[in-house]
Parts: sequence; C-alpha cells; structure tokens
Amino acid sequence: MSDGEPGTGGRRLKILDLTCLTDILPTGYHGCVNAGVTTGSTVLVSGAGPVGLAAAASAKLLGAAVVIVSDFNKERLAQAASFGCETIDLSQGGAIGERIEHILKVPEVDCTVDCVGFEAKQRGGQEQPATVLNQLMEATRAAGRIGIPGLYVTADPGAQEAAAKEGDLSLHFGLGWAKSHAFFTGQTPVLRYNRALMMAILHDRIQIAKAVNATVITLNSAPEGYADFDKGVARKFVIDPHGSLKKAA
Repeated sequence: MSDGEPGTGGRRLKILDLTCLTDILPTGYHGCVNAGVTTGSTVLVSGAGPVGLAAAASAKLLGAAVVIVSDFNKERLAQAASFGCETIDLSQGGAIGERIEHILKVPEVDCTVDCVGFEAKQRGGQEQPATVLNQLMEATRAAGRIGIPGLYVTADPGAQEAAAKEGDLSLHFGLGWAKSHAFFTGQTPVLRYNRALMMAILHDRIQIAKAVNATVITLNSAPEGYADFDKGVARKFVIDPHGSLKKAA
C-alpha cells in the first residue's frame, strides 16, 4: 500500500495510515457524519487527542470550510494547527461563544463533535463529565447537530460527583431543546466506513498518520508509550512487535 499513482516507483508505505482504520479514523469520521459535516460547514471538535485529531482531519475530508479544535493541551493543539485547524486553548478561559466569534465573527458553528466523553474536565483540572456537552450546546447553532463519539458510561465508581458515579450528568438539556439540537451517540460501526476511508487514504485524500502524529514503537516500549499517552503527548502510538515496518523500509 503506497503513495502516488498506480505503477509509479519509490512510493512510501501507507501502513501507518491504514492502521488508523482499526479505530480512530472511523470513530472521528463517524462523529463528523453524525454531526452533519458537509461542504462549507464550520465545525468545532472538542478534544485534541487521537480521535479528536482524526475527527478534525475527517471534517476536512468531508469539505468543512473551517475546523476548530478545542483542548487544554497546548502540544495537541499545535498538532491540530499543523494541518490547518483553528484552535481554542481552553486553559485561557473565556466563554466558548466568544472564542468562536474571535475566529468566525459569529459565536456559533454549524456542527460540533464531542471527542472527550465522560472524562471531561473543567478549567483547573476538576472532573465535570457534562462540561463538554453543555459547552457544545452553547456553541452549536439552532437546529444544528452534535456528534458524540466520545465514550459515556452507565456508571463511573471513580467519579468525583455522587451523581456521576451512577452515570447521571448535570446537563443543561433545556438549552439543547430550545435550540432544536439533534444528538447522535453510540459506538462506531467501523466496518461501515472502512472501505471508503481506505480508498481515501490510498488516493491521497487524507493523511491521517501525519494528522495524528502516528509513532511506531516496539512491543518492549509499550509500557513507556502508555505512560507517555497518559501524560498527554501529541502522538498516536502504533506497536510493531515484529519490526515489520523497519524491514519494509
């Protein structure tokens, strides 16, 4: 699997890009499809982890005019900016509408995608599972759609809030109702998208490995990779237990 037109030589392998088909690319893409991203859309993606970056790249693939990515992690925001996304550093505070207006001249976007889920945190690091959903209701225009590929659970025994321990969230749902929002949740049907996304990769419509900063590590380095990921590095680690990529290169 390689770059360029069929029959050309000297083409780099696309194994890293195709590896993303197993999880993050279909998940990010599914969030964008559910949010109704299309030609000319303005999109806010909440979360700049691998799924959020994949969603941002997917939004561009689907024809979005402007893709904004929000997060607290400056390194991950820089990664989003590296392939043409606008960014919002949530650690700087300010209402989300004001931050969007600074970019778009209007305080709302057409579509939003939640790539954070129940582990959302407020400024200062305190857990608040409903923060992202409430923020996206504020940021989405009337009759807009919110795609939610981020994970939400029926119970979270480690949550700080008593309600959240039972899977109950403090949603400002009246705002979503008043603005006629549509919410789309659930696990991603990966196989529904795999062939189309594979073709997009093979024909250079999306460079997903570059977007998510896919980094190959050995099996022995896996514990260190997990630790680095927990620290919030802007990488998507790919374990190559047999050194196949090095051999192919």
